[in-house]
Amino acid sequence: MGSQYRLLTLFADGGTMMYPLVLCSMISVGVMIAKFFTLQIAHTGTNRVLSEVDELVTAGDVDGAIEVCRATPGPASAILLAGLRRIQGKQLNDGELERAVATVGTIELGFLERGLVILATIANVAPLMGFLGTVYGMVLAFAAIEAAGNVDPALVAGGIKVALLTTAAGLVIAVPVNIAYNFFVTRIDQLIVDMEYGAQKIINLAWDLEKDGKIKIVKKEDTRWPAAETAAAKATADAPAEEAEA
Repeated sequence: MGSQYRLLTLFADGGTMMYPLVLCSMISVGVMIAKFFTLQIAHTGTNRVLSEVDELVTAGDVDGAIEVCRATPGPASAILLAGLRRIQGKQLNDGELERAVATVGTIELGFLERGLVILATIANVAPLMGFLGTVYGMVLAFAAIEAAGNVDPALVAGGIKVALLTTAAGLVIAVPVNIAYNFFVTRIDQLIVDMEYGAQKIINLAWDLEKDGKIKIVKKEDTRWPAAETAAAKATADAPAEEAEA
């Protein structure tokens, strides 16, 4: 109870700037907890799903590989699932697999980075709020001196206390939030590597399946100028030669 009352007293002595600082701390704690569990779930099972999908697709069980990806949360699983659904159709347009994987990767990356802006903003703004409280406290101190007409330590103590409390509160909030932000960025970088590995794996699997004749990749004709005109001219030039040989 004593520590609780001490904290409430410090909050009250800190003045009005303590309210936005406490709000920043509450928001940052909520975001950090949610982000920690989100990244933990995204990272769990990544290595397992990559190896299982490789084995199942090599054995020809694409449907089983799709079920494994569906049952495993995470960005690498989402990328593998997008590629396997295209492979499941046995026929792909040229570049279709790469575009699907790139689109899913972009969406998953945006989901992983969600909330980092909030943490970065709080880490930068909290010390500034503390310094603003410092300025406010010093203004109160000099206002007390002006009203009294003399310099009395008891008069300026209140304003100086406000200045020190708000500065300390801003730094106490900013330091752990900054550490958490850098930790989350490191975890996201690891997940990005897993996503790249999954994308490369699904593309390599598609190449291997095409070599084995299990899927077909349809290459589109280039209809852009001058490729179309060049192909038409070549066909026209080859036609008389074929007629002459006949």
